[in-house]
Amino acid sequence: MAVQTEGTPCWADAAFADMEAAKSFYGDVLGWTFGESAPEFGNYTQAYSDGKAVAAVAPPMPGQDDAPSGWCLYLASPDVTATAQKIRDNGGEVLVDPMQVADFGSMVIARDPGGAVFGVWQGNTHEGFEAVGKPGAYAWSEVFTRDVEKSDAFFPAVFPYTVRRMEDDAIDFKLFDVGDETVLGRMKMTDDFPPEVPSFVNVYFAVEDCDAAVAKATTRGGKLQFGPMDSPFGRFAAVTDPAGTAFSVIDLTTTKGEMPKLSSA
Repeated sequence: MAVQTEGTPCWADAAFADMEAAKSFYGDVLGWTFGESAPEFGNYTQAYSDGKAVAAVAPPMPGQDDAPSGWCLYLASPDVTATAQKIRDNGGEVLVDPMQVADFGSMVIARDPGGAVFGVWQGNTHEGFEAVGKPGAYAWSEVFTRDVEKSDAFFPAVFPYTVRRMEDDAIDFKLFDVGDETVLGRMKMTDDFPPEVPSFVNVYFAVEDCDAAVAKATTRGGKLQFGPMDSPFGRFAAVTDPAGTAFSVIDLTTTKGEMPKLSSA
């Protein structure tokens, strides 16, 4: 599999204080199986769907036990050091400086000027997702932000994005494209979000049946936050797991409605 094009989502992971509970929950809801933990890498543990690597879970880093949990989406870069500099130059904050992870690749953790945390990955032997858009695998992601002006200026300055706007008066939504491929969305957070919820990147995982996945999630202690809702892109819902980590599930095969009109932003 070729290394992902710059700016393309290529990996996702999350930290959990109770790793076994997290593996049990996601194994049930998304059908994941898990590899062996790697003690030399902080017990980082890859998740698999149908034998393909699709994400990872890990314990919190030392001193981060009380940090809010969340899925971290990584965007591909050919040079994380150069990307880190672009992040700083455009008002972002580098939270974890460029760091090589054995021969797997190199990483950066950053925060955009609007407050959303994301990762950057320069793949080597670990190039990223081995499956995308299939049940149990990564499907889509959106930057939910309260400061759209800052986020809209930041991401296309750091990554080679062109921007389109969804022509819908009900929502403020933009799409970031790399070439002919749409790779990321940007949604303005409304008053529906409690003020204490910071800007974040919402990661969607594909499922065969959205309603069944939501039922499993809530039965296992998760909470439904939004949906299920039909859309031209699929039937989706936003949930939080028992640890409070937000993510979404989407059935990409169940689509309803006309595709929205888009215009250059």
